[in-house]
Amino acid sequence: MNRVLQSSLALIGVALFSFSLSAAAQGYEPPLTEHGQPDIRGVWNFSSRTPLERPERFGEIEFLQDVDRATLNARPTRTGGASAYPSRVIGAYNGYWNDRNELQESGRTSLITHPANGRIPPVQDGVHVQLGGDITTDVDFGESRPVRYTHGGIGRAGPEDRGLSERCLVFVSGPPLLTGYYNNHIQIFQNADHVVLLIEMGWDARIVSLEDKPHIDSAIEQWSGDSRGYWDGNTLVVESRNFSDKVGSLSLRGIAYGNAKDRLLIERFTPTAPGVLEYEFTVDDPTTFTDKIVGSSSMTSVDDNIYEFACHAGNYAMAGILRAGRVEEADAAAAN
Repeated sequence: MNRVLQSSLALIGVALFSFSLSAAAQGYEPPLTEHGQPDIRGVWNFSSRTPLERPERFGEIEFLQDVDRATLNARPTRTGGASAYPSRVIGAYNGYWNDRNELQESGRTSLITHPANGRIPPVQDGVHVQLGGDITTDVDFGESRPVRYTHGGIGRAGPEDRGLSERCLVFVSGPPLLTGYYNNHIQIFQNADHVVLLIEMGWDARIVSLEDKPHIDSAIEQWSGDSRGYWDGNTLVVESRNFSDKVGSLSLRGIAYGNAKDRLLIERFTPTAPGVLEYEFTVDDPTTFTDKIVGSSSMTSVDDNIYEFACHAGNYAMAGILRAGRVEEADAAAAN
């Protein structure tokens, strides 16, 4: 049996196994806190190898066990859309840091479960989709500030020309929570009337009130939004709004869709087995998209600590990027 066929059968087996787990999860009763709430405290890993968007060749096929081997082994083609922007990263320097372990195999062909094709829906007429380069280059797409994607930038005139993560503001891990190259952990704290979601990447702590009170005034915008939560049975539901319009309704590494000013983000955290949380997010933003976006992944409890991600504290990256821009300008002036 060749290696490709072995890999295909292994993926199919994983998907079948995941179905048996989901059936067992329906009857799972998690332990409770001293306040009588489902206990989801601890450190959780949300790494996944499943792509956010489903490869177009899979159509509406949601699980790998439904994919015929010829389709599974076909070489993908770049047909445009979010995956079409240039990438010029050469070498494997960052390979040392990559965390692409998937502790809970899902067998899904994409994290996006709605729309049915598993892909980001079209934007509304007039909504701008901002394209950028990768982390090492400036690709001129004629973009202007604000830069709403996370990596790369539109130039090196000032910090505002760089992506959100280079400025230590917003990372791919959101919200919503999407797998990045590393630091894919979240620590959850609970008491009777609050839950704290501490994201390792960027060291962002969202304090979620469980009390029945309104969101802050709509004129107050925040990078991670204003969050309110409640328990729906065993599921923690977190609704966030009041996002800054300087972040995309969906901000990815080199592409940002519209802005998040009118976005409602709904997240659901459901314990389905000992040490397993099912995570689902819904991006509801009819100002930006023609349809909602729903995604699903799993988290695994890990016996780890997370440590402060200090971003550029003591890091010369931003200063180096801007200094290089000044050197290039000086060289160009001297040549003229």
